[in-house]
Amino acid sequence: MGNIHTTGPNEALIVSGGCCGSTKKRTIVGGWAWAWWLVTDVQRLSLNVMTLNPMCENVETSQGVPLTVTGVAQCKIMKADELLGTASEQFLGKSVKEIKQTILQTLEGHLRAILGTLTVEEVYKDRDQFAALVREVAAPDVGRMGIEILSFTIKDVYDDVQYLASLGKAQTAVVKRDADAGVAEANRDAGIREAECEKSAMDVKYSTDTKIEDNTRMYKLQKANFDQEINTAKAESQLAYELQAAKIRQRIRNEEIQIEVVERRKQIEIESQEVQRKDRELTGTVKLPAEAEAFRLQTLAQAKQCQTIESARAEAERIRKIGSAEAHAIELVGKAEAERMRMKAHVYKQYGDAAIMNIVLESLPKIAAEVAAPLAKTEEIVLIGGNDNITNDVTRLVAQLPPSINALTGVDLSKVLSKIPGAKA
Repeated sequence: MGNIHTTGPNEALIVSGGCCGSTKKRTIVGGWAWAWWLVTDVQRLSLNVMTLNPMCENVETSQGVPLTVTGVAQCKIMKADELLGTASEQFLGKSVKEIKQTILQTLEGHLRAILGTLTVEEVYKDRDQFAALVREVAAPDVGRMGIEILSFTIKDVYDDVQYLASLGKAQTAVVKRDADAGVAEANRDAGIREAECEKSAMDVKYSTDTKIEDNTRMYKLQKANFDQEINTAKAESQLAYELQAAKIRQRIRNEEIQIEVVERRKQIEIESQEVQRKDRELTGTVKLPAEAEAFRLQTLAQAKQCQTIESARAEAERIRKIGSAEAHAIELVGKAEAERMRMKAHVYKQYGDAAIMNIVLESLPKIAAEVAAPLAKTEEIVLIGGNDNITNDVTRLVAQLPPSINALTGVDLSKVLSKIPGAKA
């Protein structure tokens, strides 16, 4: 079995060995590797920048002056496969401190060697050239170890024999001497120049005062003109601002109107679509069901009409047949009645007035019943008048009876009664 090992971009993973006795070495930067237990060796090598502080104490220059030089170097292990393999051979298994110590010793050796070939003035005055020379000479050696010098600078240069201080003192003395002579000459020239300058200053003062007054007057005049121009410009600017603001407000209002028009159009479209939707809804929920109901009712009406027509036809046929039967029956009854009347007439003719008198007498009770029928519904009758009037009214009523019978039956009751023996008309 094995393990998975991962590494970041600032670290190299060196995997050695493997199954089946393999001696191949793999270097992985910012990746992962598989390692077999017991047969694979996995080690890590840092690729971070290393800061070194080389220091050479009391190293004699080409003039025999002992100097102490300190510097700062930035180094790192290179990531190229070949150089990384070389570095792993040189430093694998060592700590970062040990690697720094190895590189530091190399840099300090080259620093001592180069320092012995230069003068104090060359080292002190041109430190950048000195540092570049050290880096140029040391780079091949550390490169063979897989190390790259990113930067190298000289930090400080000093000595214990006051050589650098003496150089400074001599230079300082020369500078002081030249400075004192310059001061004396400057003081002399300054006195002369001061008098000349004072005279010139007074001339200049008077001239300057005059010019100041002129300039003050011109300034005030110019300022008045400028103020007028500024006020005019401000007024024009204000008017232009107000005009521009009015134009902008007008454009904004136009845009608002356009927006309102668009909103109204959209509202009209929405309302139109809503009307169409409601129309379709009414069509689906009212019109179509109403048309279906109308069609159903029309169909039922047609069926009812056909049924009614057929029923009417059947009823008419029934009534016709009933009427025909009743007509035939009436015809037969009429014929029988006519025969009966004919026979009665024959009998009446045979018997003469006696038969007619008999009919009249038989009809009187019926006539009296018909006359008395309305009186039967009367609870009481009040006759207003004296005794003579009641008798006259009754007599008049009885006297009107024969004409009424004659009008109803066509029989003259007076004539009939006159033919009765012992009756008086």
